[in-house]
Amino acid sequence: MTSQDTAAPLIRPASEADLGAVAAIYAHYVDHTVVTFDETAPPLSFWRSRLADLTERGLPFLVAERAGRVAGYAYASPWRTKPAYRHSVENSVYLAPEHTGRGVGAALMEALVAGCSRAGVQQMIAVVADSGTAGASVALHRRLGFTEAGRLTSVGHKHGRWLDTVLLQLTLAAGGESAH
Repeated sequence: MTSQDTAAPLIRPASEADLGAVAAIYAHYVDHTVVTFDETAPPLSFWRSRLADLTERGLPFLVAERAGRVAGYAYASPWRTKPAYRHSVENSVYLAPEHTGRGVGAALMEALVAGCSRAGVQQMIAVVADSGTAGASVALHRRLGFTEAGRLTSVGHKHGRWLDTVLLQLTLAAGGESAH
């Protein structure tokens, strides 16, 4: 392992120039895994719209950079469209396969939690696909203080098998209205 592999990644807001790498990272997970229920990778235009929408809403869309290349990304998007959900977001985090297990996901998620707190978010929700062993994503979220809020069984079908989702939730110390 080189010092490049162990050095903390640079975490910064995503830009349009990053979206090709973001799309390629996500396409890997669409095509080769069950961690996303998408079956077709979205085009670059989708990512442009996503970045513009989240930026307009004041929600973070971050990339992790190592050696000048995008190693992963994370963003927070509205949990649901109904107005009463406006203080809750769903987080997404994806890493280039060669950057897993090296602290990139934790660095992205820590920065995402901080950005959401600054944006006035009250609740962060993670929806993690579980094919029987939820693994690294659940462990990462638990290390950051997320707690399991529920499980939906056999709600997805991909690559010939039924999949559950695990719901995890984190209450942020946002300066907004009380959660109760």
